[in-house]
Amino acid sequence: MKKLVVIIPVLLMMFSCEKKISKAIDVLAIQVNVNIDRFDQQFYNANEETLEAVKYEYPYLFPHQNDSIWLGKIESEKKLFLKAQQVFGEFQTEKSKIEELFKHVKYYHSSFNFPKIITLITNLDYENKVVYADSLLFVSLDMYLGKNSEVYKDFPLYLAQNFNKSNLMVDIAKSIGERYFIESKKRQFIDLIINEGKKMYLIDSYLPSVSDAQKIGYSNDKFDWTVANETQLWKYFIENKLLYSTDQNLHERFIANAPFSKFYIDIDKESPGRIGVWIGWQIVRSYMNNNNVTLQQLLQKKSEEIFRKSKYKPKK
Repeated sequence: MKKLVVIIPVLLMMFSCEKKISKAIDVLAIQVNVNIDRFDQQFYNANEETLEAVKYEYPYLFPHQNDSIWLGKIESEKKLFLKAQQVFGEFQTEKSKIEELFKHVKYYHSSFNFPKIITLITNLDYENKVVYADSLLFVSLDMYLGKNSEVYKDFPLYLAQNFNKSNLMVDIAKSIGERYFIESKKRQFIDLIINEGKKMYLIDSYLPSVSDAQKIGYSNDKFDWTVANETQLWKYFIENKLLYSTDQNLHERFIANAPFSKFYIDIDKESPGRIGVWIGWQIVRSYMNNNNVTLQQLLQKKSEEIFRKSKYKPKK
């Protein structure tokens, strides 16, 4: 196959607003306790006299260093904190969304214990925007200030486009889902993309009203392109015999976060990154639509069974 066919008709603009609604579940009766601890407010409003009290309250956030280091951090990062205050205020809107998210997680995982949420400023640590550690969930507010914020001017667009506060719920859902995900140890490409598909289906389950584009982190244009070209993408994988390949480069080409996927043909820069994640997601969705299986059972299923029983066939 020499090249993919680019199909972006005007009518496909409808996909930009598409919402993937999972099977409706009733979470109204689930009681949720969301505890928001604004460490950022306490730390960045601290001074030489009050810093010790903050350190005493949060010993796990203060590795042993001279107080001058911490005071310098407050001074150098104060602008980021003030920007986060402008964007999030008292975090009440986000608290309501987290309550709804936690209800869905609790519905699917009865053993889920609601973690305390601690808001931080991490000096633009984009690799650790949200960290879930059992009873604690750390959220770096400075990574959700809006993709056009000047603080992100040195970040590539494919990363910065997801630095919006609307992306926070997806990142929280993703971090919680990782706790329940059981990774296949097989290294064939089909195993890798179905692993990713399972992760995405967890996000589907936790955030049923969030758009597909936002869940996978694509711009509307890139999302439209992917939907329009799904058949050609699948055909490329089949014709190039990639599904059962163990070539380690396939992860970087089609799964790792990147500005575009690497088909090594002229269409590359038209595509978004992580195309393999998208395809794996559609396979898992097809499997769940064609089999009477619970979310917990899905997580236990082997990739070859999911693929075989998915009856996945992109629409032409």
